[in-house]
Amino acid sequence: MKREIEKELLLWKEKKERTPLIIRGARQVGKSFTIEQFGRQNFQSVVVVNFEEKPEAKACFETLDIHDILKKLGYLYGTTITAETTLLFLDEIQLCPPAIKALRYFKEKLPALHVIAAGSLLEFVLEDEKEPLSFPVGRVRFLNMRPLSFREFLHAIGQGQWEELLETISFEKPLSEAFHNLLIQFIKEYFLIGGMPAAVKAYIDTNSYVEVMREQKALLDIYRLDLAKYGQKKEFAHLQRLFEISPQLVAKHFRYSKIDPESTNPSREYKNALRKLQQAHLILAVHATYANGLPLKSEENEKKFKILFLDIGLLQNALEIDPSVFTQSLFHQINAGTLAEQFVGQELLAYVDSYFDPHLFFWQTEKIGNQAEVDYVTSFNGKIVPIEVKAGKSGHTASLHQFLIKKKVSLGLHISANPLAFKNNILSIPFYMIKEIPRLI
Repeated sequence: MKREIEKELLLWKEKKERTPLIIRGARQVGKSFTIEQFGRQNFQSVVVVNFEEKPEAKACFETLDIHDILKKLGYLYGTTITAETTLLFLDEIQLCPPAIKALRYFKEKLPALHVIAAGSLLEFVLEDEKEPLSFPVGRVRFLNMRPLSFREFLHAIGQGQWEELLETISFEKPLSEAFHNLLIQFIKEYFLIGGMPAAVKAYIDTNSYVEVMREQKALLDIYRLDLAKYGQKKEFAHLQRLFEISPQLVAKHFRYSKIDPESTNPSREYKNALRKLQQAHLILAVHATYANGLPLKSEENEKKFKILFLDIGLLQNALEIDPSVFTQSLFHQINAGTLAEQFVGQELLAYVDSYFDPHLFFWQTEKIGNQAEVDYVTSFNGKIVPIEVKAGKSGHTASLHQFLIKKKVSLGLHISANPLAFKNNILSIPFYMIKEIPRLI
């Protein structure tokens, strides 16, 4: 996801008149690092205004006069902010609501200036302000940032050379069995480490799964502490309970009763907590769709959904999976199906246009006694494509075939540890080739 964001930032930089950008995403996915690195590589100067580290910067936004704001920031940081040559980065912008309002005037009065903002809890500020915040609708663009994809993970650990090969694999030019097995081994590592930059860095620096797990535990602790910032104190217990149990609910049909079996009205008590964890980008709802046509969202069943966690590495940590057992038997452990479904969902999200809000869907038959379920339903080139996920090399595709017949769809995808293959209208994709799905289709 980091490389996709960098590409979009480069395109944005070259526009003559640009709209301020807000980079959204969960805490610790690398927003600040990516933006500052982009600034250092592409601008003569970068002014980083971090409202958490330097709260006195808030005083610069007591006016909405853009030139006055820039003059005050220049005094505070001992520099001159110049259009075209300076990147102005407003970090933790949720701590300064007037700065959010000012984004509108950067667009209207000084569009030549490059302005990027980031804030992990921005949605809560917009919702919880005592006075309604006048958000600059139409004057800003949002980019969504998520954990590193599997391809980015390969680059990070010094295995980026595989990408060129993966982009050329076809039925006429298959991958050797030895290379396939090696890439599956990298998949095992990604399942355990995940795509959070701190965890990946710990692995690169120490080559120790123990250090990776410590970093993941620290990240989960940060998210737990953040729960207190999500709203009213009376909701804290519900947020805490839902956050703690959500890893156990991943890839399963979501039932509020599973959160707290003793609650008399769990839907009422936990519905808002679920929404807030989604706003914080810690979980994502995967809704059922009837899949009778496009767009799939128009066929969405809002009451029927599953959830995914922010990152597969964090999910592994929260489930307390022993890494020594994990590395030996990835596809035979009790949580294998859950992890495989989390991975595929996370990969599909990683390659969505970062300007768009992510949406994932699944399909299930409505008739009792004739149960069939397809893990994901998506679209490529204007066509509905069902996706079934299997943790290992074995597994039936009966639900996938039923979908093809029922919906009159000509192609289904089966994602597993198997090599690339095509048989009976089912395209089998190995875990490491999810990015190549549009090309292969």
